[in-house]
Amino acid sequence: MEIDGRRTADTDEATEAPAALLGHLTWRKSAASNPNGDCVELAPLPAGGVAVRNSRAPRGTALIYTRAEIEAFLCGAKAGEFDDLVT
Repeated sequence: MEIDGRRTADTDEATEAPAALLGHLTWRKSAASNPNGDCVELAPLPAGGVAVRNSRAPRGTALIYTRAEIEAFLCGAKAGEFDDLVT
C-alpha cells in the first residue's frame, strides 16, 4: 500500500501504518466523544480508505480500513449491534 508516496507494506492489503507516515490528514471524532480526549478519530485517505487512530496516541499506529469495511461497521453500530459493549 502506498501512503504519501511511500510503500508501507509488501501487499496492497495494509491494515495498519504509523500515523506519522500518513501525512497531513483531517482527523475527526464524534461530537459525543469524551471531552478529556479519550476517543477514536477517523480520517479519509487519498486512495479511498479510512484511517482510524486513538486520540491519546496521535503519532501511534493507525488502522486502515476500506470504505466498505467502515460502512459495514457504521451500519451495525446504527442498528444497535454493539450497544451491549457500553451498557
